[in-house]
Amino acid sequence: MTKSKIYTIIASIGVACTALILITAVMYGYMMSSKESCQSVEFIIKDADKRMYVTESELTQLLVQKGIYPATKNIDSIGLYRIESAIQNHPMVQTAECYLTAYNELRVALTQREPLLRVQTATETYFIDANRRKMPMREEIKDEVLIVTGAITEQLAASELADFALWLQDSKYWRERVKYVHMHTTEMMHIYLKDEKQPRIIMGELRGYERKLTKLRTFFENGKTAVGDKIYNELDVRFDGQVIGRY
Repeated sequence: MTKSKIYTIIASIGVACTALILITAVMYGYMMSSKESCQSVEFIIKDADKRMYVTESELTQLLVQKGIYPATKNIDSIGLYRIESAIQNHPMVQTAECYLTAYNELRVALTQREPLLRVQTATETYFIDANRRKMPMREEIKDEVLIVTGAITEQLAASELADFALWLQDSKYWRERVKYVHMHTTEMMHIYLKDEKQPRIIMGELRGYERKLTKLRTFFENGKTAVGDKIYNELDVRFDGQVIGRY
């Protein structure tokens, strides 16, 4: 091997080592800077395929307004608990969990509240969620849930009426037929069906709804909602063992 070739090889090795040192220095500098600040923020809405009541931009704005949006901030100054609590307190959020990745990216995984029934009184409209808590109205909520109108207290909505809504969800027969419920008083409930040609149902008090509606289902399946050409306007199931039809 000639001296010129040896010099060429040595020069090439020197260039390669210099490049390697520069690349290592750049990567080290990046890693050091990454360790000092939050690189990005990602919101993971776990149930986004079922409902979308809150958006990433809305959550970002929430954190910005509270002065706790973590992007570019020093890692040591980021309060994960404060961020988690702020997201958790959003009226549409059910659960929230914040964590940092190995690359100093902050991620917020959350689930949204699930409406169970919609309550409309003379003074306000709201939802009761699956955890029996009051939930504010929002245009984004498109879930098909039981609608209850009339003389309703929040306590009644979150207890007996929530039980009734859950029972309807589990009953394919009635879930497909009930349009809404009207409470004239706590002792007088009417059920209105989606098929407006069908009679309204006088339930009386809510207690015993399963027994009453099971009895009424048999009545419907036996085709007794009309006499001749005359269709009943209402069916009264308040009395044990009876379904009373009225024109």
